[in-house]
Amino acid sequence: QDATAARQRLTLAERPARGEAVRWWSMRPAQNRKPTTYRCPFCGGHLPALSEHVLVMPEGDPSRRRHAHTACALTERKAGRLPDRQEWLSTQPRPPSLLRRLLRRSP
Repeated sequence: QDATAARQRLTLAERPARGEAVRWWSMRPAQNRKPTTYRCPFCGGHLPALSEHVLVMPEGDPSRRRHAHTACALTERKAGRLPDRQEWLSTQPRPPSLLRRLLRRSP
């Protein structure tokens, strides 16, 4: 039963919120002092706030941040499903250089 639930669970990158796909993620260490329990978006397991974990945010949007196990987030990063901004920028086409733009303008 848990195996089928894990197969059906989509990763954060495959589950775009607000209708747009997520291009890159920021990730930082987190630790909370309030007595609450989070659910890891990757494995679905419980995540006590006092434990060491990370905060993942799509495109730096703090309103959509999620708490996750450090090991789960690292596994997703190694699988290529949580690219950071630098990794995403490296896949984008480079803008034309100033010289190329100037040469294009001349008749």
